[in-house]
Amino acid sequence: MNITNKTVLITGANRGIGQALVNEALRRRATKVYAGTRGTIENPDKRVTPITFDVTNVAQIQQAAREVGALDVLINNAGIALYDDLTGFDAIEKHLAVNLFGTLSVTRAFLPLLKRSKGAIVNNLSMAAIAPLPFIPAYSISKAASSNMTQSLRALLAGEGVTVHAVFLGPIDTDMNRGLEIPKASPGFAAQGIFDGLENGEDDIFPDPASRPLTEGWRAGVAKALEREFAAFVPHSAGVVA
Repeated sequence: MNITNKTVLITGANRGIGQALVNEALRRRATKVYAGTRGTIENPDKRVTPITFDVTNVAQIQQAAREVGALDVLINNAGIALYDDLTGFDAIEKHLAVNLFGTLSVTRAFLPLLKRSKGAIVNNLSMAAIAPLPFIPAYSISKAASSNMTQSLRALLAGEGVTVHAVFLGPIDTDMNRGLEIPKASPGFAAQGIFDGLENGEDDIFPDPASRPLTEGWRAGVAKALEREFAAFVPHSAGVVA
C-alpha cells in the first residue's frame, strides 16, 4: 500500500500521533486526508478535510461515512488511557467503549468504501496489548481485546481484498505519556514507522525503538502461529457486514 495519490482517514487527528500521521500522509503525497476529531481543527493544506465525529457515537460515525466519497486507508488512532487499579468496572467500560467498540464501529461504517478500493485498515494498539502495564490495566485490557479483534478482522476480510494491520506502539512522547520518565519516541518518528510498515505490507507493525526489538520474536512466536492456523477455519462465505 503506497500512500501516494491515496485517500486516508485518521481518527484522533487533532494531536499527538494522530496529528503526526496527518503530516506524514501529506509528506508521502496522499491526495486527500480526512482528519477525524471530536472537535473542529484547521489545517492550511487543502488536501486535509476535517471531519467531526465521536468514535463512541454510532450516528455521528455513520454521518461521517456518508460524507466520505472514497477511501483507501483507515487508521483507527483515537484512544484513551486512564490510570486505574481494577477496583471497579467504570474504567474498563470507558476504555472498551473507545479503544475496542469505537474502533470496530468506525471500521464497520467505512468498510464498504475499503472493500471497493481493496484498501487497508490500520489499528493503533500498544505493547500493553501483548503484556499489561499494571498501572493502567483497563487500558491494557482494551488494547489486548482490540488486538484480538484486529486479528479476527484480518482473517475475515482476507477474501475481500482488505488488509488489516496492527500497530504495537511503545512509549511515545504525547500527552498520554507526559508523566512517565522513560525514553520515548517522537510522534513523528512513530508515524513514519507506521506508514513504512503499511507500505512494506507488514501485518504487525512495530514502529519505534521500544517496540521494534519485539518484531522477530512476535512473528516467530506461538500467538502468530496460532493466528495463521486458526485463520484456516474461516468459511469462504464469511465477512464483516457493515
